[in-house]
Amino acid sequence: MRVILALVGLTVIACVPDGTDSDAPPANSRPNPFEPPVATNAESPVAYPIALFEQGIEGTVILRLFADETGTIVPESTLVAEGSGHARLDSAAVTGVVRMTFAPARRKGIPVSTVFYQPVHFRIPDPSSPEGDGR
Repeated sequence: MRVILALVGLTVIACVPDGTDSDAPPANSRPNPFEPPVATNAESPVAYPIALFEQGIEGTVILRLFADETGTIVPESTLVAEGSGHARLDSAAVTGVVRMTFAPARRKGIPVSTVFYQPVHFRIPDPSSPEGDGR
């Protein structure tokens, strides 16, 4: 049986490090000492629900995640910050993210725990694009 994987956006769209300095000068006035977590999976571990894939239903789920100082996601802290409009896509994102691996966030080069937002995109590949194979 063929497994269909979701295309997962690996860009962290927002990061809230522990002890955020809200009085800090604008980011362009000094080097950023904070580096967000970076996904390290070669392929997305999030499975696209087959029935929704076959119906052509797409969506994006924004997850609120907490990663400890090793980059490990704490599953109990995972929340759907913005749903896709399809409960089965939201559920697939939450279920799959526990198998995602991350390099830890760093502050001044030191690994730190952090809360961040991770988009999970469910998209049907375009058969005319070089990446899409039409399946």
